[in-house]
Amino acid sequence: MQVILAQPRGFCAGVERAIEIVEMALEKFGAPIYVRHEIVHNPHVVQRLVAKGVKFVEETDEVPEGAVAIFSAHGVAEKVEKHAIDRGLQVIDATCPLVSKVHTEGQRYAKQGREIILIGHEGHPEIEGTLGRIPGIVHLVSEVPDVAKLKVNNPDMLAYITQTTLSVDDTKMVIDALKARFPNIVGPATKDICYATQNRQVAVRELAKHVDVVLVIGAHNSSNSNRLRERSEEVGVPSYLIEDASHLKPEWLVGKKRVGITAGASAPEDLVQELIERLRQIEPVEVSVLPGVEESVHFRLPLALTKAEPRVKTTAA
Repeated sequence: MQVILAQPRGFCAGVERAIEIVEMALEKFGAPIYVRHEIVHNPHVVQRLVAKGVKFVEETDEVPEGAVAIFSAHGVAEKVEKHAIDRGLQVIDATCPLVSKVHTEGQRYAKQGREIILIGHEGHPEIEGTLGRIPGIVHLVSEVPDVAKLKVNNPDMLAYITQTTLSVDDTKMVIDALKARFPNIVGPATKDICYATQNRQVAVRELAKHVDVVLVIGAHNSSNSNRLRERSEEVGVPSYLIEDASHLKPEWLVGKKRVGITAGASAPEDLVQELIERLRQIEPVEVSVLPGVEESVHFRLPLALTKAEPRVKTTAA
């Protein structure tokens, strides 16, 4: 069996940064460290951090006063951050810088007096955070039919921004529909779309041209992982999203001699290697990597962490 790996795949710089923030906070302050929502959408990453002393909570009200609270890579609404600070929590923001950039763009457009059209999936943590960061009127659209239903105050004063886990291809038809209906709408350049999302989708689409089946490693609640499966299926290749090697079904491989593997931006590389070992249990494999973009992006850690003093633990007299 030929096993071909997509390049790039797996962790992006935003995910690496978020995990590093949590691990550094553990080292500096000691357990427990509290994280609001999953730090990234991957159960293996979450479970490994829990084993080190991280407690994941749904809301900051669950965090004891004075404790360290970290916001996930998806970002949070401004009121969530304010509430945490008001409660005396030591807040560390692990929001991906590319998500923060979308917040800044939306705020800039809002200051110009524009209504904002946010392209994304309702209920996704990133969308909830973005909606809570932009003042004024924000309309959420997910698909082309949503554009026709929009009711705006001034069609000449509109701007659009997009969820980072959507690629240029994901948003193109919606943006085209917006421009067709509102010719004066403005928006960020396509270069502002998350590089990691776009790179991984381009890579999996190319991968699908060379294989008989594609296996995508990622969580089912991971937007970018689901898009990877969809992109490869669009090429006409059977594609499956699995959390890890234990979810592989041998019947998917019947008659398939070339197996492609990729991983979502929040899936660690060791899961890819475990899947390769699982395939070796079925039959001998030959592994190769498809040429692709070599990513070298690295984001700075937040000052709140790098300049923070270790928490002083007191004991009763």
